Amino acid sequence: MQNIGAVNEKGGKGEKSSLKSRLLAVDVDYSIYAVVIALVLFGILMVFSASHAITGRSARYNFDTFFYLKRHGVMAVIGFLCMNIMTNFPYQMLKRFALPSYLVSLGLLLFAVTFGIVSHGAGRWIPLPFGLQFQPSEVAKIALILTLASIISRNPTILHKWVGFIICGGIVGVMAAFVALGNLSTAIITAIIGGGILFIASPHIWRFVIVGGAGVGGIVGYLAFMAYFAGDAMGGQFRGGRFLAWQNPFEYMQGYGFQIVQSLYAIASGGLFGLGIGQSRQKTFLPEVHNDVIFAVIAEELGFMGAALLLILFGILVWRGLYIAINAYDTFGALVAIGIILMVASQVAINVAVVTNTIPNTGIPMPFISYGGTSLIVSMGAMGVLLNISRHSKKSS
Repeated sequence: MQNIGAVNEKGGKGEKSSLKSRLLAVDVDYSIYAVVIALVLFGILMVFSASHAITGRSARYNFDTFFYLKRHGVMAVIGFLCMNIMTNFPYQMLKRFALPSYLVSLGLLLFAVTFGIVSHGAGRWIPLPFGLQFQPSEVAKIALILTLASIISRNPTILHKWVGFIICGGIVGVMAAFVALGNLSTAIITAIIGGGILFIASPHIWRFVIVGGAGVGGIVGYLAFMAYFAGDAMGGQFRGGRFLAWQNPFEYMQGYGFQIVQSLYAIASGGLFGLGIGQSRQKTFLPEVHNDVIFAVIAEELGFMGAALLLILFGILVWRGLYIAINAYDTFGALVAIGIILMVASQVAINVAVVTNTIPNTGIPMPFISYGGTSLIVSMGAMGVLLNISRHSKKSS
């Protein structure tokens, strides 16, 4: 597994010229391009469907039915531009930005915790003009992917020994720790991305079994401590309350279990084919309905079939992404592709698991679907990088 995408990377003039000619000759993976556009357009529709009833009746949104639709639409256009720019930007040039992006991301994360906006128990937003907000943890995921891919591609045997494993693990750990200062759930996603890249690149599986088992055990232990022993000053009410509500949401439906109960009601009422677009009944009760729990509205309005079709589209995206990684021209491209796919797949899996109460409630948006400008733009930009990697395929040699 550690040899995925590995090729001769000596970088002579002849190789660079050959690579440039292949870049000009090979088309991008249009199946990924089509799926991403379909997901984004569907996301715009569902954000409007989920939010219009609330924004149209609230002075907070100036009684504007199209409040979130307009904002999300603008972000989608920016994301589309970013995706097309990155599709034509040679991904190998990103190597030189790997370490600077890592350091800048750490600085932005620290700035967000110190001076940012506290939202839903997480101080992770940097305010911008025109009422917009920036979420540095989204950029941090990409920075981590580029940094690990750069280090491993330059030092192919670094993970063969414990020293290299500890160094790379420390890079993941530091980034995840800085993200955790503002948001624990996003830190878990960050750790999954970094750990997944190291797992793919490493020849030693048992190291990940040990570290992964310890990590999962530590998270469960932490949540249990917060639920049963920690006081409010330590955050026990927020994280501990969610952990208790996960075990029996109906017992806590007036508090931390409310969102999950309403999500389960929405999924159940959707049935096989759903109530129809715009006909959701639970969206007026669900907190963050246009964001973290939008999948519940999708299941209610489009039913099991609509929700399944959405997950199939994500499945196609993951499949094609893995295909690109396997056939990437070099190790750097292969690992960047793997990291991007891990980023998307892990967020989708956790989002669906939360809405169905499979895991404790946590604020993870569904990529390309949920409202959120930073997430949408970064995700589409990452797809542009993936498309550019598809142009550097060994199949085209």
